[in-house]
Amino acid sequence: LTSLLPSSHSYRGLTLVLTFLSYTSYHLSRKPISIVKSQLHPNCSALGPNPHNDSNSTTWCSWAPFDGDNYKELFGALDNAFLVAYAIGMFISGIFGERLPLRYYLSGGMVLSGLFTALFGLGYFWNIHVLWYFIVVQVCNGLVQTTGWPAVVACVGNWFGKGKRGLIMGIWNSHTSVGNILGSLIAGAWVSSAWGLSFIVPGIIITIVGIICFFFLVEYPEDVDCNPPVHHVMTTSEKDPEAVISNEGPLSLSGQSSGDHSNSPKEPAEEPEAISFFGALRIPGVVEFSLCLLFAKLVSYTFLYWLPLYIVNVAHFGAKEAGDLSTLFDVGGILGGIFAGLISDYTGGRATTCCVMLVVAAPMLFLYNHVGQNGIGTSIAMLIICGALVNGPYALITTAVSADLGTHESLKGNAKALSTVTAIIDGTGSVGAALGPLLAGLISPTGWNNVFYMLIAADVLACLLLARVVVKEARGWCGSMARQRGY
Repeated sequence: LTSLLPSSHSYRGLTLVLTFLSYTSYHLSRKPISIVKSQLHPNCSALGPNPHNDSNSTTWCSWAPFDGDNYKELFGALDNAFLVAYAIGMFISGIFGERLPLRYYLSGGMVLSGLFTALFGLGYFWNIHVLWYFIVVQVCNGLVQTTGWPAVVACVGNWFGKGKRGLIMGIWNSHTSVGNILGSLIAGAWVSSAWGLSFIVPGIIITIVGIICFFFLVEYPEDVDCNPPVHHVMTTSEKDPEAVISNEGPLSLSGQSSGDHSNSPKEPAEEPEAISFFGALRIPGVVEFSLCLLFAKLVSYTFLYWLPLYIVNVAHFGAKEAGDLSTLFDVGGILGGIFAGLISDYTGGRATTCCVMLVVAAPMLFLYNHVGQNGIGTSIAMLIICGALVNGPYALITTAVSADLGTHESLKGNAKALSTVTAIIDGTGSVGAALGPLLAGLISPTGWNNVFYMLIAADVLACLLLARVVVKEARGWCGSMARQRGY
């Protein structure tokens, strides 16, 4: 079948599949901790009398050191160890990603992620009961997992041009939810019998996928004699012809001087230098979208960690029913990501699409808190709507926007910025991912209303931070309309 298709189409399809499987396995290996928590500190009284006949009758079945009254704080320490390490590591991960072959970087990160995921589970078989072991493993895992996102976005961005990027990446971004669902199912299969396998099996899976990527992933179209995509389309208002990164068709690289590149595939001596961290910050839009994602991801991850507990406390569902119901938020996120990508491709306004969705999300969050639990039908509808509006902008920024900025016209054809830009944007967002659940834990004792007020405020701030980029997009549309009318 591959021989019947143009080689570029085949390689693009292969890139999408491999990067989809890669980041699915990353999320698959992150999910077990949320499933296994209930087994580390279960309700021992429901299991019958204490077979050990000791004084600690209420927690005899718990796994030390999570058998004390402070087990919630210890679980929070595990979560924050991963999230903080991930946020810090992401800022330096992209810099390495630009300077190392992406295939080696991604594959090596996946193998190491598999190792540290398995090491957490081996604590069960090695009978380890000291907190520092699990904390260190979580920190190391958080650091090596930062290799994933910059690398997969850079690979997809290298193969797909700006015109189709939003829709393609919106669909492709469903790997996050697919990984979460598969991780839950795999971890749940062993959580009651031998919870160590809930980590070891996902660790083996991500390692195998990493090895497959090492042998089959193609980083650049030029590596297999394919034409690179069009990253930036020049309009009549643009003055600098060198800003065009158009490599498809007979006008390929026409904006570059003859001394910049030869017509042959790129050689190591002719590769441009990787962009610096501060050079990436100077790309127009990087700072605005990074800060916007900080608040957007704060809202998204607060729902990820706290939504099941909220449903239990407010709607009085059981733990299993609340968990099943909370997955509808992820379903809405998939739909929102696809919708945001499609609309932003059609309009050309990434920032405007994000801003409109964030504006609508604020009142929807308010309504969900006040009427979302009035019935199962209302809950389902509100969860899907809120998931779409909250995760749509988050998905668009981390995928299509990151790829757009990493191939911005100001780079004059230098493609060695995708990984760094993606890491800066997602790293800043990961700070919000760590802050959101932490703030929710501090605020929730004062009432769930206050938690939702915090989330609404974060949504509004995310929208305001994009105001300058939205104005720029609006001016571009006005100028385009004026030119079409002959003014």
